[in-house]
Amino acid sequence: MLLPYSGGVDALLLLIIALVVDACVGDSAWLRRFLPGPADLAARAVALYDRRLNRIDRTDKVRRARGSLVTLLLLVLGALLGFCLSVAVRHIPAGGFVELLVLVRCLTLRLPWGTMGRTVAALEGNDIEAARTAVGPLTDRQLWSLDEHGTVRAGVEGAARALTHGVVAPALFYTLFGLAGLLAWAALDGTARIIGHDTPRHAHFGALARRLTSILGFPAALIASLVVLLAASFVPKANALRGLRDAKGAMGHPMGADALPVAAFAGVLDLSVAGPRREGERVVKEPWLGNGRARAVPRDLRAAMALYAISALIAAGLVVGAGLLAA
Repeated sequence: MLLPYSGGVDALLLLIIALVVDACVGDSAWLRRFLPGPADLAARAVALYDRRLNRIDRTDKVRRARGSLVTLLLLVLGALLGFCLSVAVRHIPAGGFVELLVLVRCLTLRLPWGTMGRTVAALEGNDIEAARTAVGPLTDRQLWSLDEHGTVRAGVEGAARALTHGVVAPALFYTLFGLAGLLAWAALDGTARIIGHDTPRHAHFGALARRLTSILGFPAALIASLVVLLAASFVPKANALRGLRDAKGAMGHPMGADALPVAAFAGVLDLSVAGPRREGERVVKEPWLGNGRARAVPRDLRAAMALYAISALIAAGLVVGAGLLAA
């Protein structure tokens, strides 16, 4: 292989260590403050480009072209930075530690768990305002509009997407393509986080970001869905067959590839998520995912926490298994 990425057992060992480290300290405020993740840095850059280039006085064609250029620029920069970093870490004494640090900041294993825990604690304390604030890191919904049921549904959706975007996809891209693939995915994920929504403002500017995230993220979404179905056997009252049925029915949903793990999550827990909703003055007529209850309650979020934790453990187990096979 001509790339400086060697892959194999060493990379998988680093990945396993990174998963353990992130599981222990991944939601630390000081870590996020002093060492922001690559996806967060990409999101900040895209937000700046969005303000300067995505002007409503421009035509749809111009806005689409500008958004596509921003998306491709950050994607290529992420891949190039990762490639250069993969060369550098093999020629410096602390290279392995630097690579581990990058891996840890590209994973978000613990953050969704902590976010759901704080949200459900606030809901059980009848503090809806605190619950809305707590669930914020897991959703792009307008928080002020969420009632108790909407807050729980937002947490469930966010957990399923976080499993895909923050655990499975980084592990998959790093395993296949090393730091170049890892940072390219982080750049795309951060870009889509800001402009990848099908809203009037970003329908054209974020079109390529949505498309690339759905295409490149499909393998990770499929793996995440399968992991969720496997995890259902270890969660009380969960039903893997129901999750499989709802995941199969999610194909073609406007959410794209993310619809698969979200529908699997909802089906396993007998919930309905996504669906039509009001965002400010705009009514989003989005199909439901799952065929269960829309009136989700705090105990459903506790079940989602258990499902997420077991799914993450199974995903980590797959990494360990891959390492043993590569040894």
